[in-house]
Amino acid sequence: MKIKHPINLHKALTFIFIFALMAFYDNYTIAPWIYLSLHGTYGILWLIKDKLYPDKQWEEEISIPMGIFTFIVLGSYWVAPFLLISRSVKPSAPLIAAAVATNIVGIFLHYSSDAQKYYTLKYQKGLITEGFFSGSRNPNYLGEILIYLSYAMLTQHWLPFAILGAFTAGIFIPNMLKKDKSLSRYPECTEYKQKSGLLIPNIFIAKSPQVEGSKTPPLSD
Repeated sequence: MKIKHPINLHKALTFIFIFALMAFYDNYTIAPWIYLSLHGTYGILWLIKDKLYPDKQWEEEISIPMGIFTFIVLGSYWVAPFLLISRSVKPSAPLIAAAVATNIVGIFLHYSSDAQKYYTLKYQKGLITEGFFSGSRNPNYLGEILIYLSYAMLTQHWLPFAILGAFTAGIFIPNMLKKDKSLSRYPECTEYKQKSGLLIPNIFIAKSPQVEGSKTPPLSD
């Protein structure tokens, strides 16, 4: 199987899993519905993205045991809705508003930057230094972190924050560093790294960095 298969299965089952938790615990208060809307929709959007502009890193072939392991690891993301619904957590209105806003920004960064990367590289290979990638070299990972941060905020429990931290330290950051190493083959990469952040955007950039003497903006993988 491809690594995207257990990932897509997890995304597809998220809406069903959350609603099943609501039914099992007979908890239909506002917080579970908000959570269902945010996390369930995220999974649906992921499946749509995979059809429209798939990420080539998820096309890698893996063994069935590795696929099962991947699904189990991703299952740790379901801890947040379990804690929220089983404990009948009632987040305040300002906290709900903050979580929804954080989620919207994360969705925007994640899916929009992935679309820019996919369609840019489809027509011209190289180093992307404009648009979403002008200030951050990994706006898609930043978006994903914000998305899961919003879920953790709603639970008001330390465990989802710890799980997000583990994913960030064990998967996201190593992948970002691996990408940086890959981008170093481009001559303009040194200048680009000086003007952009690994994850957090460099807010002091006035405009997208351009390579001196080039007639077209550089692109990236």
